[in-house]
Amino acid sequence: MPALTTAQIAAVCGGKLEGDSERLITGANTLDQAGPAELAFAANPKAVEQARSSRAGCLIVPEWFAAQGPWTVIRVSEPRVAFARALAALYQKPRPQGFIDPTARIDPSARVGPDCVIGAYVTIGAHSEIGRACSIGAGCHIGEEVYIGEDSMLHAGVTVYDRVRIGARVVLHSGCVIGADGFGFTLTADHYEKFPQVGTVEIGDDVEIGANSCVDRAALGATRIGEGTKIDNLVHIAHNCSIGKHVVIAAQTGFSGSVTVGDYAVIGGQVGVGEKAQIEAKAVVGGKAGILVSQRVRAGEPVWGIPARPLKQHLKNLAQLNRLGELRQEIQALKRKS
Repeated sequence: MPALTTAQIAAVCGGKLEGDSERLITGANTLDQAGPAELAFAANPKAVEQARSSRAGCLIVPEWFAAQGPWTVIRVSEPRVAFARALAALYQKPRPQGFIDPTARIDPSARVGPDCVIGAYVTIGAHSEIGRACSIGAGCHIGEEVYIGEDSMLHAGVTVYDRVRIGARVVLHSGCVIGADGFGFTLTADHYEKFPQVGTVEIGDDVEIGANSCVDRAALGATRIGEGTKIDNLVHIAHNCSIGKHVVIAAQTGFSGSVTVGDYAVIGGQVGVGEKAQIEAKAVVGGKAGILVSQRVRAGEPVWGIPARPLKQHLKNLAQLNRLGELRQEIQALKRKS
């Protein structure tokens, strides 16, 4: 892990430095735990007050922070964004030189680009293509006719089924399964017959998918994840879903088949989304909300509850529920008077 001067960190953040420009910073921590060689940040008034008693060697603060002490500070317009960039610089790992573990099994017809790192016991199927500078962790299985774009990283134990396309700079965390069959069955007489899932999955550039998440292949056509989308752990995206660009999806959320999600939507944790529902661009779905089959969430609208309703309506309903006990007592009093 490299040590950086505060001047170097300010350059990375694009901020204005005040104080000791040569102080070495070796790591980062929370405001209350950071030491003299560590970086911390404050993004709101409450955190700024806490920052005044911090021992951090350098603070990333809002432009309006009133420095009245011996602090070394970096003033920025967006402290959280700047801190994230500083973390990336402080904790960057050196890129290993290209290496293919001798236990890896790569079909002769597959193509592996230069500077790739292929870990132990990886399998890569026929006619697959791995772009330059990719990292494929130990025990990953990549099927036939798969395409993975440059600079992508598959952590240990990822499974990518046949004919899936993955863009550049994609990160798949351990346990991800991409391209398994969608849940498609047809009832005939007294039993179910499988509806063949012959589609694929297409994942755009700069997508990150958390551990043990699953993206099912389409019955026909493609299940799509748009560029820049970030998906948490334990998320299930069913066949023929279309997730837009720069969507954020929190853990334990499940999408039924053929759901569409617009660009920049935010989906909270443990949300359940019914088949063919539509969540439009920049909508916000609160945690544990239930989106009914074919329900439409309007663009930019925050919704909450089961079934999901506009947030103002949901809060009004909660307030009315909280009054039920009081209303019951009033009704009983009226009965006694009559």
